[in-house]
Amino acid sequence: MATGKSNELAGQVAIITGAARNIGKAIALDLVDGGAKVAINVKTSVDAAEEAKAEIEAQGGAAMVIQADITDADAVAAMVGQVVDRWGRVDILVNNAAIRLRTAITEMSLEEWHQVTAIILDGAFLCAKAVIPHMRKQGGGTIISMGGLTAHMGASERVHVTTAKSGLVGFTKGLATELGGDGITVNCVVPGLIDTVRGATSEVAQDHARMRPLVGRKGRVEEVAAMVRHLCGPQSRYITGQTIHLTGGAYLP
Repeated sequence: MATGKSNELAGQVAIITGAARNIGKAIALDLVDGGAKVAINVKTSVDAAEEAKAEIEAQGGAAMVIQADITDADAVAAMVGQVVDRWGRVDILVNNAAIRLRTAITEMSLEEWHQVTAIILDGAFLCAKAVIPHMRKQGGGTIISMGGLTAHMGASERVHVTTAKSGLVGFTKGLATELGGDGITVNCVVPGLIDTVRGATSEVAQDHARMRPLVGRKGRVEEVAAMVRHLCGPQSRYITGQTIHLTGGAYLP
C-alpha cells in the first residue's frame, strides 16, 4: 500500500476480480490507500484473499472477500448485490481474473478453450453488465480490464489466452463507446513483464526473452496498481476507450 497519497477515491467502492495475490492484490491495496473500499473476488483462493483483507484492515482500510464464479451470471449478480447491500454503491470494476494455461492448439480441447475464454471474456462481460446499472444510477463509474502483452506480441501454445486478452481490447472500445454519455470510463491496462509470484517454465522464459523491457528490468505490481488507481481518479475522467501499455518499452505500438 502506497501510504501518504491523497484520498482522491474516498467514498468509492471497488470490485476487483482475481484479487487474492500478485497484481490484483496490489490494485486492492492501492485503491484502499486512495480511500476506496474494496471487494476482493476469488473463486478458490479464499485463504489468500482473507490474508489480503486482513492486511488492508490492519492499515485502516475496508475490504470484504466474496467467493464467486464470475462465469456464472447468477453468482455475479449475487456478488454485486452483496457489495451494494453492504456499502450502498459500486464505482469501480477491475476485471483482473484470468487463467493462463499452456497447450499446443493441436492438443487443446474445446473444454480448455472455453475454460480460458470464459474466465477472461465472459467474466468481464457479466461483471460489467451487473455493475453498469448501479454506475448509471450514481452518475458515473470506472471499468478497467487487465489485458495481456501476449495479445499484442503472441505467445506459443497460448492461443486461447492471446485470443481472450485481445478480445478485452475490443470489449473496452465497444463499452467505452456505449457508456461515454453515462459518465462511465472504460479502459484496458496491459502489463508487460511483471515481477509476480508465479512458477516459471522454459517456455515462459522464452516468451519473456521476447518481451525484454527497454528499461532493463521487470515491472513491479505496485507500478501496475498505480496506473489503475490513476485511471480511477477524478483527474482521468477524460480518458476512455484506451489500451494503456505498462511494458517498460517491451512493446511499442
